[in-house]
Amino acid sequence: MNFENKKATREAYGEVLKELGKENEKVVVLDADLSNATKTGGFAKEFPDRFFNMGIAEQDMVSTAAGLSTCGKIPFASSFAVFLTGRAYDQVRNSVAYPNLNVKLCGTHAGVTVGEDGATHQMLEDISITRTLPNLKVFCPADEIETRWLIKEIAKIEGPCYVRLGRSKVPQIYDENESFEIGKFKVFGEGTDATIFASGVTVSEALIAKDELEKEGINVRVVDVCSIKPLDEETILKCAKETKKLISVEDHMVTGGIGSAIAEVLTDKYPTKLTRIGINDTFGKSGKAGELVKYYGLDSTNIIKTVKE
Repeated sequence: MNFENKKATREAYGEVLKELGKENEKVVVLDADLSNATKTGGFAKEFPDRFFNMGIAEQDMVSTAAGLSTCGKIPFASSFAVFLTGRAYDQVRNSVAYPNLNVKLCGTHAGVTVGEDGATHQMLEDISITRTLPNLKVFCPADEIETRWLIKEIAKIEGPCYVRLGRSKVPQIYDENESFEIGKFKVFGEGTDATIFASGVTVSEALIAKDELEKEGINVRVVDVCSIKPLDEETILKCAKETKKLISVEDHMVTGGIGSAIAEVLTDKYPTKLTRIGINDTFGKSGKAGELVKYYGLDSTNIIKTVKE
């Protein structure tokens, strides 16, 4: 991992949108008066005639994006995850997912790593909300490289997508030439003592834990669950059969998140225990992102402790 080149996935999103705008004139961007924070402002300056600031009206934004998609455009609708999937849920469900329209929904500032904005802005339920909607694909990239690939990739595929993005800076995990695939996980290592499934900002914490555990002779593998829906069931079952312990860690409620998605696969096809680390039936708190990661046990120290237990 490159800790010197840290960047928030929302920043990478803003940068790659400008690249997409140059490559494909069908790409349009909508925002709900948060372009400075969601980083869509760069696209707005570059392509003012293809950017729509809808004001503080997320429902209107999603409905407008749905309309634009029926005219052959590829709309990227952006806001904080709490507003995009919470306030505009009805429109996401009935105007985008139900008619299976080609709308790309990108929610930034997800999880407790939003930090000082506190519980009202720390969306901890968006994976649970979105992955249960038919037709809607759901993703959560781990670093800027994966984010850049993902945004360009979903622009190529038909159908609605939801991308979960973070506010805080994360280390660069992947090289520029890394290859990815929709519906497939990336696996680090082949350790048989444990598998750590992680998503988004927790992937780097899991990799730190992996390195520390290996110093003590405990060999684990880390799985980057970027593609939450479709889910890589083949890799889940392979890890369950080859490792002694399974753990999931996410900056999201344990209920309905990646841990729940993985547990559903295991229950149906290979019943085994999965220890889930995440937010346990509580709202977030205001504080620095790093402090909150430790407070809620999403950090490498707690991952290491859980593996050892």
